[in-house]
Amino acid sequence: MKLSKQQNLFFAKKLFAEFIYNSALLEGCNVTFPQTQTIIDGAVINNVSVDDIQTVLNLRDGYRYLLHNIDLPLDLTYICKINEFVSRNESLSWGTLRTGQIGVSGTKWIPPVPNAEDVTKHLEKIMLIEDPTDRATEYFCYTVKSQLFWDGNKRTSTIVANKILIENGIGVLTIDEYNAQSFNETLLHYYNTDEKEPLKECLKKCIKTMSINQ
Repeated sequence: MKLSKQQNLFFAKKLFAEFIYNSALLEGCNVTFPQTQTIIDGAVINNVSVDDIQTVLNLRDGYRYLLHNIDLPLDLTYICKINEFVSRNESLSWGTLRTGQIGVSGTKWIPPVPNAEDVTKHLEKIMLIEDPTDRATEYFCYTVKSQLFWDGNKRTSTIVANKILIENGIGVLTIDEYNAQSFNETLLHYYNTDEKEPLKECLKKCIKTMSINQ
């Protein structure tokens, strides 16, 4: 059953720590769920690297921004703002489009340097997709392959895809450890072949929702 936006926001807040924990694991962070919760709460923690703590804090702030600004229009400015949070102190620059060439680990795919006008036009086309789940997964595929930013592209894409899902009452996209291998395999396949459907199906399986008695 489709949720209202307020119901979905409530659910997303309930999954706050889980979302951050799963996203951090996907980035290779060596943190447990209790450690993640402790970092989110701002308490001092031992036996976790400074880099992993930074990643968790950045995810916390990016997800908070999403939940507090769910009604803002989804445009390039919004996407850059999310990246500003998730990539803070982790990349060459954060919150601005990449200006140089990069590669993608595990594949020969070389994404072209993004152009703001072209990105905006592509985003406008994606926003015309009627079904919000298809819109969110298409958005994710486009931005994660385009590698719009120097770093934090998967994290940024996941959080912004959640904006689409939450405001339409679809649920929350969170790629847990049980789906991580399938996600990485279908993502690599997409990079190498441009075939996005396996990745989109994987993403749809990672959308969690809740039942509401009415």
